[in-house]
Amino acid sequence: MWTHEHTAETPLTREAIWKVLADIDNWARWDTSMESVALLGPFAVGSQLSMTPIGQDAIVSTISEITENERYADETEFNGLTLRFSHTLVALPAGGTRVVHRLEIDGPGADAAGPEIGPMITEDFPEAMEGLLRCAAE
Repeated sequence: MWTHEHTAETPLTREAIWKVLADIDNWARWDTSMESVALLGPFAVGSQLSMTPIGQDAIVSTISEITENERYADETEFNGLTLRFSHTLVALPAGGTRVVHRLEIDGPGADAAGPEIGPMITEDFPEAMEGLLRCAAE
């Protein structure tokens, strides 16, 4: 398995950030790598979303976890690999929130493919995190 995390701390509440994360149809507003994102059904575990990265074909992901104001995760199957993306929101003792955006690449060949494709997928995590927090502050 290959993993990568990008973490940021903000004075914003988990609820403010969650409001933006749960609005999947507007993710392209803050996720700079996406041309469009659309929820295909209810905002619930098992539902799918269609994501079109800029300059690429659409991919379909499945929501694998929702814990309101705490954690959102989805999975994408890609060339025999499973890509698990998650956002975890942790309340900080002094107020504010730690946001962790994580990618796990798992499956046969993940140890070899992860270091190859993982950095290309995660290179925009810092920029996307900035966009997420900017939208949550509005």
